[in-house]
Amino acid sequence: MIDIKVPQVGESISEVSLLKWTKPDGSWVERDEVIAELESEKATFEINAEQSGILKHGAAEGDTIKIGDVVCQIDETAPKPETESPAVNEVAVKTQPETGNQKPETSVTSIPNDIKATPVAAAIIADKKIDPQNIKPSGSGGRILKDDVLQAISNPGKISFNSSELYSRNVRAERMSNLRKTISRRLVESKNTTAMLTTFNEVEMSRIMETRAKYKDKFKEVHGVNLGFMSFFTKACAIALNEWPAVNASIDADEIIYHDYADISIAVSTPRGLTVPVIRNVESLSMADIEKKVVELAGKARDNKLSMEELTGGTFTITNGGVFGSLLSTPIINLPQSAILGMHKIQERPVAVNGLVVIKPMMYIALSYDHRIIDGRESVSFLVRVKELLENPDLLLFGKDPVKTLLEV
Repeated sequence: MIDIKVPQVGESISEVSLLKWTKPDGSWVERDEVIAELESEKATFEINAEQSGILKHGAAEGDTIKIGDVVCQIDETAPKPETESPAVNEVAVKTQPETGNQKPETSVTSIPNDIKATPVAAAIIADKKIDPQNIKPSGSGGRILKDDVLQAISNPGKISFNSSELYSRNVRAERMSNLRKTISRRLVESKNTTAMLTTFNEVEMSRIMETRAKYKDKFKEVHGVNLGFMSFFTKACAIALNEWPAVNASIDADEIIYHDYADISIAVSTPRGLTVPVIRNVESLSMADIEKKVVELAGKARDNKLSMEELTGGTFTITNGGVFGSLLSTPIINLPQSAILGMHKIQERPVAVNGLVVIKPMMYIALSYDHRIIDGRESVSFLVRVKELLENPDLLLFGKDPVKTLLEV
């Protein structure tokens, strides 16, 4: 019997939580196969089987386990069981009955593929032409059951929360994950230990939107990624951080640590909470490099695959509440950094241009900063510079006006 222990995942981390088993107790596992997902206060990581054999769980999902403790065992002497043939498995899937005495039916494909529903529920949805988004699922894994559909038909315009009952007074308690505890602690620490202040401005986004519309197809063809807003913002911030180094600095005891590079953290919302993976040396990256890195890190964040290296060491943070519809906010500084830029929703608004009122796509931007290290002049000037760079994308080439550079004026 081989003991599988919780590995060391960081100098200051003494315990982890067992998020989930990816292989059931008593099942056969192959060597190097992922068998469980663990969560520390900073990241999620996987446990692999060290040998092939029969898996024996040593903890339950949600348990807190000390570093070095045994999380499971593998009986490498056990014989490998015979597997069912594909035909048997296929029949089992097709004839899986719904809870109750409903007869099995073939699935209906007239509802979106990303909507999970039992065959009977899918048939009613298709027959009654019900929008699946208006149905509250109560089955395991977010599956829509027959009773969920009937409930939606019987009570149009009324919804239930996490049960199938209307007028429910149920209260649920869920244990905080290590990640949520860490987010909570760090946000309170940031508010309590920094002299945080926020300054605002707005950006007229038409030039960036025109640039994207003109080049997005060619950009995708050449680089294999979409041209998004994040590359413009990160590039603009890298230029502005070089010009206003205090915004890119941090406090360590009685010293100010300046960084001669821009490692920009990008806030990514996941079902488990907020993570801030870091794009290294943004000042040295092309627009395509930035877009590729954003896609890579966002995908890893959603799949809980970010490493400790990818989550630490940023010098400045960008967060985009606009993707959720936020018009204005005051973001909280991501310690030990000293500033964070908040992006927001692009909204057409009337603005004055040369004495005339015109409609322009506008975005509010906000810079929260630590007033202990960043003065008002620096914070406001930084944000004005970011605004200038975004409203004139030509300046992003090397931070200067091309014509003035040509004329050396």
